[in-house]
Parts: sequence; structure tokens; C-alpha cells
Amino acid sequence: MRHQVHDLIAPVPGTARQIHSFHFGPDQAEGKIYIQSSLHADELPGMLVAWHLKARLAQLEAAGRLRSEIVLVPIANPAGLEQVLMDTPLGRYELESGQNFNRRFVDLSEEVGDRVEDLLGDEAQHNVDLIRTALFNALAAQTADTQLHSQRLVLQRLACDADMVLDLHCDFEAVAHLYTTPEAWPQVEPLARYLGSEANLLATDSGGQSFDECFTLVWWQLQQRFSERFPIPMGSFSVTVELRGQGDVNHGLAALDCQAMIDYLIHFGAIEGDIAPLPELPYPATPLAGVEPVATPVGGLLVFTALPGEYLEAGQLIAEIIDPITDRVTPVHCKSAGLLYARSLRRMATAGMVISHVAGTEAYRSGYLLSP
Repeated sequence: MRHQVHDLIAPVPGTARQIHSFHFGPDQAEGKIYIQSSLHADELPGMLVAWHLKARLAQLEAAGRLRSEIVLVPIANPAGLEQVLMDTPLGRYELESGQNFNRRFVDLSEEVGDRVEDLLGDEAQHNVDLIRTALFNALAAQTADTQLHSQRLVLQRLACDADMVLDLHCDFEAVAHLYTTPEAWPQVEPLARYLGSEANLLATDSGGQSFDECFTLVWWQLQQRFSERFPIPMGSFSVTVELRGQGDVNHGLAALDCQAMIDYLIHFGAIEGDIAPLPELPYPATPLAGVEPVATPVGGLLVFTALPGEYLEAGQLIAEIIDPITDRVTPVHCKSAGLLYARSLRRMATAGMVISHVAGTEAYRSGYLLSP
């Protein structure tokens, strides 16, 4: 194992932070896997899974079973991890700028395309290598002017040449679910099965330039630009893995998730070993554009009547909003059938607040598809 330390820009003197990456695998590795956790710094189940993974990968490396380089970043957001206000962690948005830590990663698709256009050829692997080198060099040439920008660049540079990127998150109260692209789903489905992922949400471009899509979009956009002239495979695929809810931080679940990821990496060929049988898929993959963000029209005490993991029929009651002054009870229903995979932790709702998400099968939304 190699331990690397990556310095971030200090906002003011005396406040320097670092990102730590742990690199496993042989010198002559067959490919590269990148795994990070807690980019939203108040989402901690993945950090515990990463801790379990670090120990397992060290054992597998000592046993000579790693075929690929595997890069692990247990704390992807040291800046956000320190944002605690009056005993409340605030790790989703940077307080200085208000920006979501998992948005606005650098889009270099056009620049990379311009760099490689005159060098592409008829061999797909040659083109993959060329694009990876151009992307790495383009990121290396970027200069950061804020701590947040430098943090984003460190993470992109670490992952830009990986075959697979796993970004470990969680929701508020939720079942295990994941986000990836329709193009990557055939490769990702075994991971969903091993993890028992109950909702698998697919979109090529969900908007916002999140961490996972800052890699897949490069390859997809280059395919759109050059596919009629040159073979451009998808040189990388990414998955945002949502490990249930914020309170699901315990060794039992983390050990299960760690083993699921090890099983998947064996299945993928990154680790030598016997391939574990694939479990059943709990719920089929559905379009992210088919997710219904269920909102309440009024504010009040939020009392749920449906649990994460329940399949709901169209029009089914999800929650009641109670006004303790007027005694008015406002029912909130979903409009479409689907799996309720996540709901809010808050129990005092404000008017217009999204209280839950239901994964429907029919796409009906467009444009920006993510939560704020």
C-alpha cells in the first residue's frame, strides 16, 4: 500500500487541509479502480465501509490477489467535515460559497476533444490511452483559486484515468440505491445485485456536473463528437452508491457492504478469486427522469405513513402534515406508482418541501434531475 497526501489551498493562514489517498495493487496493474467516500461530509456510512475496505485490500494485496490498482479515498471532503454549526454537521454545501460539494466539477470534454482530434486512429485502445492522457494533462494544467476548487481538482486528478469510479454516499432515510448511466448499467448491475440495491436510477446527464458524471460525460460527449470517424469506447464508468441513510453507520452493515464490493471487484476481474453467485435484483433499473420528488403543499408536523423500501401505488398516501394550531391534517400522496427509496429526516415540514422520492418506471422529467 502507498499512502499519498494531497495538499489543498488554505483559505487563511494556519488552516491547511489535505486529502489522503491509499493505493493498492501490483506495479504492473491491469487497470485502475477508484473508490471515495463522504464527498457530502455528513454522509458517513461510506466512510466506515472505506475503513473496512482498507483493511481487506491490504490483506488481498499481501496475498497477491489484486490485479488492478485500487485507489481508496476515505475522506473526500475534509473541508466539509469540519463544518459543524451548534452541534449540527453541515457537510452538503460549502458555507462560504453555498455550493454543493458534489456539483460543478470541471468539464473538459471540449478541450480534450480538441487535443486528441488530430491524433485519434482506428484502434480503440489507442484512442482510450490517448484520451486518458489528454484528460490527465488537462486537469494537471488547471489552477485552483479556492480551497473548494483545489479539493475538486485533487479528486478529479486521482480518478480521471480509472476504469471504474465508485462514489460512496447515503441519503437521509433510505434503502440502498445507486445512480449510474444507461450505457454503464450492464457493467453495474452485478454491483447492484451484490449490494441488494433496491432502486437503480439511470441517466446519461442528470445536470450539475456531479463527480460521477464528470468522467462518464467526457467519454459520452467524445463518442458523440467522433464516433462516425473513430472508435471511442466508454473508457470509464462511474457509480454513485447510496448506502441507505445517514444513521446507518454500524459495523454489521459496513462489513456486508464491504464484502459486496469485494465480490463485485472479483466479478469485474480487479481481484483474483472465485466469483460469488449473483443474488436476485430487488427492483429493476429505472430512469432517473422517472423519479417523483414528492412535495408537501403546506408546512407542519410531518408524520410518515410509508417506509423506505415500500412499493407504492399511484395516489397512495405517503404522509400527513399536521397543523397543531388549527388541527388541520393535510394528506400527501404520490402521483405515480413506484418504489419509495428515500425520505426526509426532518419532521417539521415547510411549504413546498420535498419529503420523499419515489422511483417510477416512466420518464417524465427533463433538465436538472438531481436534488439541490
